[in-house]
Amino acid sequence: MDHFQSLLSLLHRERDEDLQEFLRQIRERPLADRVERGYSWYPLQVVQTGFALGDKAFVVVERTTRRDEPHQLRSGQTVRFFTQSPHVENAEKQGVINFVERNRMKIILNARDVPDWITFGQLGVDQLFDDRSYREMETALNKVMHSKGDRLAELRDIFTGKKKAAEVFETAPVALPGLNDSQNAAVTAILANRDVTIIHGPPGTGKTTTLVAAIAQLVQKESTVLVTAPSNTAADLLTERLASAGVQVVRVGNISRVDESVMMHTLDSILARHPESKNIKKVKIQAAEYRRQSRQHKRSFGYEERREREHLKQQAKELESWANTLEDKLVEMVLTSAQAITCTLVGANHPVLDRYRFRTCVMDEAAQALEPAAWIPIIKCSRVVLAGDPFQLPPTVKSIEAARGGLSKTLIERSLELLPDAVHLLDVQYRMHHTIMDFSNQYFYEGALKAHDSVVGHRLLSLDSTGETVTVFEPVLFVDTAGTGFEEKINKDTGKDSTRYASKYNPEEALLLREHLLQLLEKFPDPERYPSIGILSPYREQVNYLEDMVREDEVLAPLHANSQLVVNTVDGFQGQERDVIYISLVRSNPKSEIGFLSDYRRMNVAMTRARKLLVVIGDSATIGNNAFYAKFLEYCEGKGGYQSAWEYMR
Repeated sequence: MDHFQSLLSLLHRERDEDLQEFLRQIRERPLADRVERGYSWYPLQVVQTGFALGDKAFVVVERTTRRDEPHQLRSGQTVRFFTQSPHVENAEKQGVINFVERNRMKIILNARDVPDWITFGQLGVDQLFDDRSYREMETALNKVMHSKGDRLAELRDIFTGKKKAAEVFETAPVALPGLNDSQNAAVTAILANRDVTIIHGPPGTGKTTTLVAAIAQLVQKESTVLVTAPSNTAADLLTERLASAGVQVVRVGNISRVDESVMMHTLDSILARHPESKNIKKVKIQAAEYRRQSRQHKRSFGYEERREREHLKQQAKELESWANTLEDKLVEMVLTSAQAITCTLVGANHPVLDRYRFRTCVMDEAAQALEPAAWIPIIKCSRVVLAGDPFQLPPTVKSIEAARGGLSKTLIERSLELLPDAVHLLDVQYRMHHTIMDFSNQYFYEGALKAHDSVVGHRLLSLDSTGETVTVFEPVLFVDTAGTGFEEKINKDTGKDSTRYASKYNPEEALLLREHLLQLLEKFPDPERYPSIGILSPYREQVNYLEDMVREDEVLAPLHANSQLVVNTVDGFQGQERDVIYISLVRSNPKSEIGFLSDYRRMNVAMTRARKLLVVIGDSATIGNNAFYAKFLEYCEGKGGYQSAWEYMR
């Protein structure tokens, strides 16, 4: 049990660090500052109220100022819904963001009724420190540690190497059309393994496609499959893909997207479409009205008033009990008829899933999941499928001490070492030119990947003045700023108040990137033939600078407005791809300090987003002393893709 006891201790350190950062960055700031930084919405108005599952009300609120400006509020976060109207008692309610859509937000309140003060105005929403996920992870670890003589104990012993995985079932190899050999082998393994299957899916190898195909097979043999992922965004994608594959799927919990392709599959939406839901809603509204009337009698001390108050409260209680009974039956009907239930890892502990157990748990993006979180859905299942790539983005760990202690090492990473027989590598990638693929392929995947015939020669092509097709650039290019004096800078306005690396930027490097991009676009006489473009940087401050620069450029601004050109951090862009990817490395200093760039997994993600052209801009004098970047520079030189920044400086 030492491993889990250590995880528990590291989790406590991470929670403490997270809390301190929250207090430092958010809670201790005045409201106007929180609004400016996007951690609060104020003022706002209520556009809808109602009742969610169980004994909880909801509000839908809308920003009345600072509309469409970026903010930090996301689905699943705990918030404080409040009023600053004077003379209001209990002027706040806590809740959880169910979804955010541009300037609208739905909040499930931790209350049976919508507060009376919503009509008083001066309303706002504040992000709160969310220790709910930490509580769920701690509970899961304790269950795992203290489990004896049951299936959970067996899975625990398998994942810690104390017990061998069981022999596989005898299953005929599948040969699903549209899947390659390695993908079909992975599906076969998922169907055949009794305990654990690990699907290692490098960039562009169709990991989610493989999982969806496997789940479509599983649901023919099992009543319901639990499908999970660390984030709401990933859970939404799985929901959409499963529904498209004809699987009857129900999405439980909060959502990151509110378009119809996801919304129609949420538990709330399915219940709302059921004819009986109107009756349940009427009963809940009547119960709420009786509670409101009983509160009006609260200050009355006469016998008749007290009697009436108790009568109203009793009526409300009976109606509420009736509504909950009807709702519970509806929920059970929906969930038991579902072939797949999708949710986040923490969402697997949603109250509606309390009494359910599943034969198989499928966990996508497992390489981004903290191990304590991964155990939350595993507790409910008999066998496990982990899918992900440990050589892409790791989970976020804010405490350096906790990360060094091992909290950043995921369950799938440990499983790759402990359970090699359960690992199935997807070895054909469908995204990028083989030259873009090959550096990562050799460095991270021991040369095991192959580019599919459809992309192996992916090139960025244009037409010359005679109408002949020409190659624009070699697929991989490094533009070296060494000797130009383009040194990194720190934004003193963010400085200590920003996250660890957010304040670093390099304005001259950004201008060089723009110049290179404009020269690239000049090679396409017809704007209709412009490629899709992504501009990435590991540093948020550089992303902010680049976004401002792009918006002010008459050529680039229209492309940015219609999303043909996107600017983002590497983390924010994971899971996406573009024809052309620019990476601004930012770091340029006399000490050869590279900071954030030393996380090579992040660079692996960035480099493998490009389909046809990858352009990396940086200072070889700063990064060249690092073995990883030295190999990359050597790779670029060997492929004819190495240029000096001086060639693009007009």
